[in-house]
Amino acid sequence: MTKGATFKVLPAALAGLALMAASVATAGTVAPDSVPIEDMELKQSLTGTPGDAVAGRETFADRKKGNCLACHVNAELDELLFHGEVGPPLDGVADRWSEAQLRAIIVNSKDVFGEQTIMPGFYTTKAGARVADKFTGKTILSAQEVEDVIAYLQTLKEN
Repeated sequence: MTKGATFKVLPAALAGLALMAASVATAGTVAPDSVPIEDMELKQSLTGTPGDAVAGRETFADRKKGNCLACHVNAELDELLFHGEVGPPLDGVADRWSEAQLRAIIVNSKDVFGEQTIMPGFYTTKAGARVADKFTGKTILSAQEVEDVIAYLQTLKEN
């Protein structure tokens, strides 16, 4: 290979590397409080990885993570006790809300429903008043856990 040929190949190789780096950057996790909620929707996945409905069901029911049953009735989880009645029933939620709407609600419900809602934002560091120091600046769920819960909620259709 001649010296001139090396220089012709090098720019093409660098362009390819730049394209791969850009793809990796866009596939990364979106930082909390950097999510573009517009018109009550968040169309962009937080992780670029599809959610796992089975893991989402576990997070949904976990009293130390999602704790969704503290406020919502969900007949699909009728084997668990103490479903709350503060929020709306989640039976058929996938028929009422799109995936993008559910993502926005879970990420930061206050951006969707307003500051008066009691529902917390699960992927925001804006937790509000009276937050224990150990939780300040942290999200309730990880980005992947949010995507998993959305995948689970998408299975809750009217019968």
